[in-house]
Amino acid sequence: MDRLLAMSTFVRVLEAGSFSGAARVLEVGQPAVSKTVAQLEQRLGVKLLLRSTHGLTPTEAGLRFYERARVAIQEADEADLAARGEGAGLSGRLRISAAPTFARLHVIPHLPRFLAAHPDLEVDVVLDDRTIDLIAEGIDVSLRMGALADSGVMARKLASSPRSVLATTGYLARAGVPRVPADLADHETVVFSQSSNVWNFSRDGTEVSVLVRGRARFSAAEGIRAAVLADMGLAIASDWMFAPELADGRILRLLEGWSLPDIDLWAVFPTGRLATAKARSFAEFVEDVMQNGG
Repeated sequence: MDRLLAMSTFVRVLEAGSFSGAARVLEVGQPAVSKTVAQLEQRLGVKLLLRSTHGLTPTEAGLRFYERARVAIQEADEADLAARGEGAGLSGRLRISAAPTFARLHVIPHLPRFLAAHPDLEVDVVLDDRTIDLIAEGIDVSLRMGALADSGVMARKLASSPRSVLATTGYLARAGVPRVPADLADHETVVFSQSSNVWNFSRDGTEVSVLVRGRARFSAAEGIRAAVLADMGLAIASDWMFAPELADGRILRLLEGWSLPDIDLWAVFPTGRLATAKARSFAEFVEDVMQNGG
């Protein structure tokens, strides 16, 4: 039995919390995962997992083995990279997660260049606007925007974008152009369902809050984009979300004398694991893309 494969399988089982979850991440059948773990336990002569109707629980030996195994896997990955020399291509599978709209506009168009530089690498891209469990989903690196809910996560800031009040020229021709934040109360707005209807602005040390009328609320950025482009109203959004339309003039920034907090882009790595060379390389690639115009 391949020891590194067995260690990797066990680590995935423990992190996913089930044989079926690990099988999904590894893209193999559940019986193969169960068999590999059973053979590993037989070779070691100890029980690593306790199986019950409530799921899998690691034994004390299983926890000790897990801690050593994940370090060994990381070191093997780094050793392979070092042996091939600096500049050598990465290999294996890299699992990435990102918000669908951001990935469609700023990541996926550049993926061919990243894959061309690493012909032995495969990528799985998980697109979801929600904050997903990186360990359970087997994610190596997640691209997240905004404030990080957990200050203890392993993360690297990649870029920042200004946020503005944005609208189409069609909407503004119909409804007029707001000149000061107070004017927004008379406009239709498009908002995220998880955000507040109170928009906060600052200028020269003065802060202003406006309660806006949000008749259309959306749970995902793609809905916000579609609604704004359909002339439904104003929205607060990052330049990233409407980059093509800002470039060609279909979308305009409003109230430019007033400031909104910037939004940050982060590369987030699973807590409790060392970031793999593949994950670090991808984060550096995205950072370079965003610094050069995204």
